[in-house]
Amino acid sequence: MDTSAADPATTLDALDRRIVTALQVDGRAETGRIAEVLGVSARTVGRRLGRMLQADVVRVVLMPDVRDAAVGALLLRVRVLRGRVETIAHALAARDDVPFVDIMLGGQEVGAVVLSDAPARDRLLYGQLPASNAVVETSVHAILHPFADAAAWRADLLIPEQIAALTPPPPAGPPAEPDGLDLRLLDLLTVDARQSHAALAAALGTPESTVRRRLHRLAEGGLLRTHATVDPRLMGMAVDANLWLDVPPGRLAEVGAALAVQPQVHGVLATSGTSNLMAAVFCPDHAALYRFTTEVLGPLGVARAETVIVAEAVKRAGLVLRRGRLVACAEASRPSVRR
Repeated sequence: MDTSAADPATTLDALDRRIVTALQVDGRAETGRIAEVLGVSARTVGRRLGRMLQADVVRVVLMPDVRDAAVGALLLRVRVLRGRVETIAHALAARDDVPFVDIMLGGQEVGAVVLSDAPARDRLLYGQLPASNAVVETSVHAILHPFADAAAWRADLLIPEQIAALTPPPPAGPPAEPDGLDLRLLDLLTVDARQSHAALAAALGTPESTVRRRLHRLAEGGLLRTHATVDPRLMGMAVDANLWLDVPPGRLAEVGAALAVQPQVHGVLATSGTSNLMAAVFCPDHAALYRFTTEVLGPLGVARAETVIVAEAVKRAGLVLRRGRLVACAEASRPSVRR
């Protein structure tokens, strides 16, 4: 990505970035708690966070979990005729079962994550994509194991003590089966995970105490996985790349776990296909990406690495990106390949 494409009016300064990082740790953290951990006033955090939310520079949503996919999550690499890449990318982005879409450097490849049931998956792979005269080739990679996804990424801007102070307690156990009210509550949080208890109660027509109790139970079951979505360029990360790696099978778990804790990494997935591991990384520039390749991948014994640079992030965690701002998919009037 080229940072010059970002709107200078929404460039984030050091404190803004630290506030966003706090939201990456806990998207529902109260303003006062963030202020206490960062050592600034609650009024300052409230004003800055309100400005960023109002400008759609950052949104906090529930993060879809690849482990929840009915038949398993997929990574798609779609080769497209030159000049048709935006049409295919935005068609995929309009689908509810596609939370992530990228246009790759060169303008002839679209990358996407698909979370769908078997009928919807089959219609897309065997009907809709082949029927488009813009699609040249589609590579499909099943996600076999997620070592880390975008919900786990933290910009390297807080010290460990601050991260620990903001980190919610781990799930107390497996989640209980959500009932109808739970599902309605999760639907509201999918659009805006920072809605207050009062706002959620009003939307659901239920007492605020019920909302608090339900949220606590959902959090204990690990169902409140929030994601602070922001254009990485505004966080000083000008280069976004997907690294398709070939790792000896006996070292796959070790290498995946080692990459998952690197601050540059915003996703590590074991996959089917010619590469068996995919790592998505944010770097300040190409020189930093080179250092990551030589200093991190090299010592891990990666046999082969295909580096694919993202030219444009079209959709992240269910939100469409437009010039550094985020809009819900329903707000984006784009052509679509429907489910």
